[in-house]
Amino acid sequence: SPLPTSRWKCKATLLCFQAIAAGVAWGKWSLPESTDCGHVFQVPTLAWPTQPSRPLPTPCRANTSMAALPGFSGQPQQVRDFLLHKHCRDFQLLQDVPLNKCAEPVFLLLVIKSSPKNYERRELVRRTWGSERQVKGVQLRRLFLVGTAPNPMEAHKVNRLLAMEAQAHGDILQWNFHDSFFNLTLKQVLFLQWQETRCTNASFVLNGDDDVFAHTDNMVSYLKDHNPDRHLFVGHLIRNVGPIRVTWSKYYVPKIVTEEERYPPYCGGGGFLLSRFTAAALRRAAPKLDLFPIDDVFLGMCLKKEGLEPASHGGIRTGGIRSPSGRISSFDPCLYRELLLVHRFLPFEMLLMWDALSQPKLICGKQIQHGQGTLGEPSPRYA
Repeated sequence: SPLPTSRWKCKATLLCFQAIAAGVAWGKWSLPESTDCGHVFQVPTLAWPTQPSRPLPTPCRANTSMAALPGFSGQPQQVRDFLLHKHCRDFQLLQDVPLNKCAEPVFLLLVIKSSPKNYERRELVRRTWGSERQVKGVQLRRLFLVGTAPNPMEAHKVNRLLAMEAQAHGDILQWNFHDSFFNLTLKQVLFLQWQETRCTNASFVLNGDDDVFAHTDNMVSYLKDHNPDRHLFVGHLIRNVGPIRVTWSKYYVPKIVTEEERYPPYCGGGGFLLSRFTAAALRRAAPKLDLFPIDDVFLGMCLKKEGLEPASHGGIRTGGIRSPSGRISSFDPCLYRELLLVHRFLPFEMLLMWDALSQPKLICGKQIQHGQGTLGEPSPRYA
């Protein structure tokens, strides 16, 4: 949560902090000329509890034997990098959260995968659906999962930004690995390892991207009907698909990675909900499997290893939504009022939608259905 104003030495300092953070995000380090913060500006030191000491992991070396595999040299760089380093699972934690993050009973832990440079997205999540608050009598807590920028010069800048965010908000988990699409699986595995010692008491977890819109109030209402100590893994269910073998695709997985032609059922990685029972099952399964470059597929593999299956929830739309009529905008708040999660949103869209759905006098027409049928004809108005 934001720092109290009393922690700042002058009223302008908060504006200076925001200006500097914005400058960092855009690669600028100088203070705005019109803002005279001078010696007054300093990042406040928060009294986070001391983190437990842990020896630094031994740097993981590339498994060069992979280069001898037939066809290795002809693969795209991201595939070669993945094969050379897929055995690496132990990385230094650069930024941690306060020890008391999960001290109180946490009903829903919001676990948000974020790219290091996505400062604006993280700020909008904090201000909207990801705010740490009490909903219907239960606690919500927030974490961002982040790696490092692959470019060393960029990483130096962005790491300073993330350190500022961590100190101001206490919600950054950053590990010392290159943040990339093929390393999202590593990010999931590292979070599961962290959770085992730091936050196993969270009843449920929302695992999602930083560009989703999550209706957390609706999630709490849905989850209150479920037992956290029983299996739950719901989202946009994907079945009967297999690896994409065309090199131009973001999801390209060659046979040098897997010979399998069918993936197990899995939920789209944009956002899904799971219980603490299922989180523990994923933790048990993950060390027994080779890492796979597509993170949502890997979690489906973990579920299969534990004899569990994911399930569909019509209120989780990782493919976005379509308007039921050409006369209605797909951004109409009435289309979202009863959903749980929609992917994708720009930061300004997230703020506008949160504001619209937070209006107590918002009135819509027909209810949105969670099945496969039409969303109905919304008729938004404000009483």
